[in-house]
Amino acid sequence: MYSFAIYIYMLAVGIAALFNKRARKLAIGHQYAFLRLKRLVEKDARYIWFHAASLGEFEQGRPLMERLRREHPEYKILLTFFSPSGYEVRKDWDGADIVCYLPLDTPTNVRIFFHYVKPEILFLIKYEFWHNYLKACRRRGIPVYSVSSIFRPNQIFFRWYGRLGGYRSVLNCITHFYVQNQQSKDLLATIGHTDNVTVVGDTRFDRVIDIRNAAKPLPLVEKFAKGYTVFVAGSSWPPDEALFIPWFKSSRVLEVSSEQARAQEFKSSALNPQPSALNRLIIAPHQIGEDHLHAIEQALDGYHVLRYSAATEENVATADVLIIDCFGLLSSIYRYGQLAMVGGGFGVGIHNIPECAVYGIPVIIGPNNKNFREARYLLDAGACFEVHDAKEFNGIANHLLTDADAYRRAADAARSYIADNSGATDIIYSKTFPQ
Repeated sequence: MYSFAIYIYMLAVGIAALFNKRARKLAIGHQYAFLRLKRLVEKDARYIWFHAASLGEFEQGRPLMERLRREHPEYKILLTFFSPSGYEVRKDWDGADIVCYLPLDTPTNVRIFFHYVKPEILFLIKYEFWHNYLKACRRRGIPVYSVSSIFRPNQIFFRWYGRLGGYRSVLNCITHFYVQNQQSKDLLATIGHTDNVTVVGDTRFDRVIDIRNAAKPLPLVEKFAKGYTVFVAGSSWPPDEALFIPWFKSSRVLEVSSEQARAQEFKSSALNPQPSALNRLIIAPHQIGEDHLHAIEQALDGYHVLRYSAATEENVATADVLIIDCFGLLSSIYRYGQLAMVGGGFGVGIHNIPECAVYGIPVIIGPNNKNFREARYLLDAGACFEVHDAKEFNGIANHLLTDADAYRRAADAARSYIADNSGATDIIYSKTFPQ
């Protein structure tokens, strides 16, 4: 039944590829995966296989891959993706020896896959429990580790119908579960997994710490931000922009008390900028198409709005707003802000909060955050603030920028949450590759 469903999915992707660009990339990528494996796999090499559904899961597995590369160079790394959003961004990543799509989980594809590559270990990042691949790993004696996984009661494994078709039994193929929280461990215990589960947290926190420590200075952003109170809008969508742009325009000249200036000393920033009575705004839109960028510029008509691609040492110093019209800079840009909003909370779901919180910056988010564990914890800790409308946004933003004690508590809570949840990579690595 399961394999039949996969074949139906393959057919659906093939039909959708005729009309949809994303589906076409997926279909072509799966089609050529075996060609890449045939061409790139070295016959006598020792491979460790990492599988990530998409880009977010890749970032969670990256600390483990990078450490393996440093400390066990005798292994080569095979990295597979399911989604085009992961593969297209990281297909040339030099941290892996081979990057390709994972061919769909049919019995035939699985046989061909293991004909070309014979991995010694498989790491599954967060989700992705492919029935035929895992059964094949078990038959071949390949250890399988589930990393940063998280389980919920409504998943098929814990429902009565999870026994149908043997889908629950796929978890018996996992050598060890490294889960994010106690609830996941407790759920796995209800179906017999008690001795092969360890709560380690989320490797994503190790990744954001690595990013923070390796962040390169951005001279143009530094010059734009130096001496100003800077609000950073990360991965913003139009509903987010409808809140922070009017607030910025109305509060651009803000009385800054001596207490606020002292509060900034608690901000984890390499520059430690001192606020002035003039705010500045950095916007990193989630989508950087021309129509979206133009709409932002229109909403800020009358202000000196500058795109990062057009910024120079001369014009950036006098700009009011800096729009980041390229990818890859946001995680480094957060450190230049005193307050941030992470977008997506009014639609698709919030984006990466930890990469902002790691700098000790209070974060504002929209209400669509219930399925995001880090958001719920940061909200409970007082480092993150949920808003539903402009009134709530204005109240929280103004309060944080004028109340030194409130700012200090939120900033400290953000830093503490990241520090307290780091270290998962060390635990996983030491258990998997003991000295």
